[in-house]
Amino acid sequence: MRTLRPQLASLLLLGMALAQRQVTVQEGPLYRTEGSHVTLWCKVSGYQGPAEQNFQWSIYLPSAPEREVQIVSTVDPSFPYAIYTQRVRSRGIYVERVQGDAVLLHITELQDRDAGEYECHTPNTDERYFGSYSAKMNLVVIPDSLRVTAVPQTLNKVERDSLELKCEVSKSTTQHSHVSIAWYRQRGSEAPVEVISLSRDFVLRAGSAYAQRQATGDVRLDKVGETTSKLTIYNLHPSDQGEFYCEAAEWIQDPDKSWYAMTRKRSQGALVNVQATDKEFSVRLETEKRTYIVGEPVEFRCTLEAQNIPDRYFSISWAFNSSLIASLGPNAVPVLNNEFAQREALGQLKVAKESDNVFVLKIYRLRLEDSGKYNCRVTEREKTVTGDFIDKESKRPKNIPITVLPLKAGFAVTAISRTPGVTYNESFDLQCIIKPHYPSWVPVSVTWRFQPAGSTEFHDLVTFTRDGGVQWGDRYTGFRTRTAIEKAESSNNVRLSISRASDTEAGKYQCVAELWRKNYNSSWTRLADRTSNLLEIRVLRPVTKLQVSKSKRSITLVENRPIPLNCSVKSQTSPDSHFAVLWYVHKPSDADGKLILKTTHSSAFEYGTYAEEEGLRGRLQFERSASGGLFSLTVQRAEVRDSGSYYCHVEEWLLSPNHAWYKLAEEVSGRTEVTVKQPDNRLQVNQTYKNITVLENQWVTLECLVSSRTSPSSQLSVEWYVWRPGHPEKEAVVRLSRQSTLRYGDLAALGDLRSRLHLESPSPGLYHLSIQNATVRDSGAYDCRVEEWLLDPSDRWYKRAEDLSGLITLTVKQPDPTLQVDTATANLTVQEKESFPLDCSILSRSSPESHFAVTWYNLRAKEAGSRAEEDEEEEEEREAVLSVGPDAIFSPEAGRWEGRLRFQRLSAVLFRLTVLQAGGADTGNYSCHVEEWLADPNGLWYRLAEEESGTVAVHVQDAGSTLQSVICSNDALFYFVFFYPFPIFGILIITILLVRFKSRNSSKNSEGKNGVPLLWIKEPHLNYSPTCLEPPVLSIHPGTMD
Repeated sequence: MRTLRPQLASLLLLGMALAQRQVTVQEGPLYRTEGSHVTLWCKVSGYQGPAEQNFQWSIYLPSAPEREVQIVSTVDPSFPYAIYTQRVRSRGIYVERVQGDAVLLHITELQDRDAGEYECHTPNTDERYFGSYSAKMNLVVIPDSLRVTAVPQTLNKVERDSLELKCEVSKSTTQHSHVSIAWYRQRGSEAPVEVISLSRDFVLRAGSAYAQRQATGDVRLDKVGETTSKLTIYNLHPSDQGEFYCEAAEWIQDPDKSWYAMTRKRSQGALVNVQATDKEFSVRLETEKRTYIVGEPVEFRCTLEAQNIPDRYFSISWAFNSSLIASLGPNAVPVLNNEFAQREALGQLKVAKESDNVFVLKIYRLRLEDSGKYNCRVTEREKTVTGDFIDKESKRPKNIPITVLPLKAGFAVTAISRTPGVTYNESFDLQCIIKPHYPSWVPVSVTWRFQPAGSTEFHDLVTFTRDGGVQWGDRYTGFRTRTAIEKAESSNNVRLSISRASDTEAGKYQCVAELWRKNYNSSWTRLADRTSNLLEIRVLRPVTKLQVSKSKRSITLVENRPIPLNCSVKSQTSPDSHFAVLWYVHKPSDADGKLILKTTHSSAFEYGTYAEEEGLRGRLQFERSASGGLFSLTVQRAEVRDSGSYYCHVEEWLLSPNHAWYKLAEEVSGRTEVTVKQPDNRLQVNQTYKNITVLENQWVTLECLVSSRTSPSSQLSVEWYVWRPGHPEKEAVVRLSRQSTLRYGDLAALGDLRSRLHLESPSPGLYHLSIQNATVRDSGAYDCRVEEWLLDPSDRWYKRAEDLSGLITLTVKQPDPTLQVDTATANLTVQEKESFPLDCSILSRSSPESHFAVTWYNLRAKEAGSRAEEDEEEEEEREAVLSVGPDAIFSPEAGRWEGRLRFQRLSAVLFRLTVLQAGGADTGNYSCHVEEWLADPNGLWYRLAEEESGTVAVHVQDAGSTLQSVICSNDALFYFVFFYPFPIFGILIITILLVRFKSRNSSKNSEGKNGVPLLWIKEPHLNYSPTCLEPPVLSIHPGTMD
């Protein structure tokens, strides 16, 4: 982010010269990339009133250029509109005050919707309106198109090898912009080191560590393509080891002609290991002298002599009488041991790295026990590819012994206080008494040291120096404004007075006195120092009076209603008390309550983990009453999972004397038991039982009626089931989900039922399941299961209820058989070698779609021999002549019928079988057997009915037989010829005579008209044939009319 303070300073001078208020903003339009951090400055000049002016930022969006949308204000927290409130609270957008009349607007993560015309407005503080109070500028948001890529890899090199790395940088910004490229090397957590860069102005420049090597040509940056650059390092050094990566920035020129880096990105790194060739080194230890006085400082210098020290890794350890004092790793961070760590914390000892090859151990105040042998040990370490170190060679010089002599001068220091315990805003005194009394010309310095309560470290508070001055410590600047220090002329008593005490002054105090001597060369020598006893000061807080209401209550409500929660502070310690309120909810499954929302004592909001996890942020509403003692939290659009035990945790905060807020007390309220219920189940499905009977191939419609539901806005899913005869469990037929998607059950999916189902909802709550072309297999007990789904406050659907309808028993029957075949009997006499027909006539059928199977049978009398042997069996045997199936397939012809049968279908209901070349063996009774077949809706044929026709008696005469033999051979014909005519003719003659007699009486002229008798009949006679075994044949010859 570019600094704008020089521009603001120039604008300040301009504003002083004007006589009227003038607001100035950064000149636009500004082009910035999406996702970047953007700042816009605003300055006011020529104003009257306070030096600190307030600022308000707004935006005019391109979609509504006349409408002002407020963003942020320095004076009004409620200034932002809703779309910016969250970003302002989370400091995604904030205002930085550069000075009283100049600010910077920060947008930490620029979004596409942030594009528009920005207005900076300053509320009036002048006596009258005069000048301009706002200014505008345009901000354009463009996509971030910068791409920086490099191949991640690990390279192992040897000293003086060459290294080549490539980086590809591309952009697709439509605005005119420049790109800068830089290569960096980084080792672990160290700061990156610039290798070489190409600026936006196409200036090639190496970093300070590589400038000399670039001048000699060992470091190069070349462009090898339109978007690719190559880094080359010749003669690698061990110091080149590390991770190399390239970084690119896209720059754009603002209207003020300055360049701005819109986007900056880095590539993945390449890890480069460089193995050094020379590893020899030596160590030398030095000190100024070997004898010291107690309190004097001593410095040991450990010097390392080796090649390429900056490119190698060394660790150093210091030892005293063979005991470890401290160690420094390759990162030069000292780690001290035991008491030496305490002395280092008190500032009495220091271990440091002075340069790459010089390491120093300093003891600022020697003690008698510091006499002994000192030494340092240097160990070379090697860094692996993984970043770990392994030890190599280790060396140390000879020991250096020193002797510490005691200080002859001796004194004691004591710290006292008359008020070890005080309350907030009270004062207390501390005294440091030095014995014996030294003359005033003896230089003594006294330092008050302070260890805050809860800390383990002492820090210098204030010092009376040896030359009589006062030097304040830099850690506790707050003491200076509320602390008075005085020193008696005798230098024996140093008083420290602290007013308006607070908890920051609570802790342990001690004073340190030092005896000095001024040398001939005007240098100072500290002869001795003494530290006083510890003096603990306790600063007590006021006694709290905080009381929070402990009353308990229970709330039961239906989801989607608000949950009102109250937290009442009944009493407080001070009228100036501020409160932080933490709202919790406890669920039965949780051990502790979970934090919902926290409002700090400064009225800032912080959402708890429960609010984040359960998505409550958008449903919480917090209010505080004007009186300040009543806090309310409302959970909007309650859900069932919001049920639980709610309570608040109140913290009371007061302002300390040093203007810092501290928590005085805290208390928990009574609990509010909240139960959120789902709406009562009102789903009802019609339970009426029905019986439906239909014929095959008809349509049948089953009805499922929802008579009532829980909510008019609910969604219903309907699933049909069937119990089929012979199946132990019900089977799913079809399901209509609440999203109106159809899913078939196994029964419908596996068979042909799926193509015959039709599901519709002609009106809300009414569902029809239609089965087309019903089959017998569709018979069963059907019912529907209805599920009601409701939308919860989180816009998630859940199943509230389900109900079953009454059973609908469906019976699908095959058609009733109405097959009827002509059963009349007939006699047929044919000559041998002639043909005779056998008709099979169907008088009625069950369906026009019926097919027929026809079989002709020949019934013949059994021979006498066989009849005598089998008296109990039938006297006729049945022989199939020909069978024609419903599919018009013929059965094979029997042996004696082969080649003599001819089949004809004269109509749909008339079948004829003609027997050719009749023979004597064909004599007998013939009949036909008819089977009626129908196809079910699945195309499967089944036999519906069967009927037998009447018999046709066929007699086949030999070619030489007489009429007598024919008559004698047939019983029926014999009786018809010889017995039946006599009664018939007798009746006929009587009838004629009666008619004739009557006609003569009624008309005289009738005879004259006719001339002759009406009828003359010749007497019948019998023709007996001696060859006939049966009774004689009766022949009737017709008479002749005259």
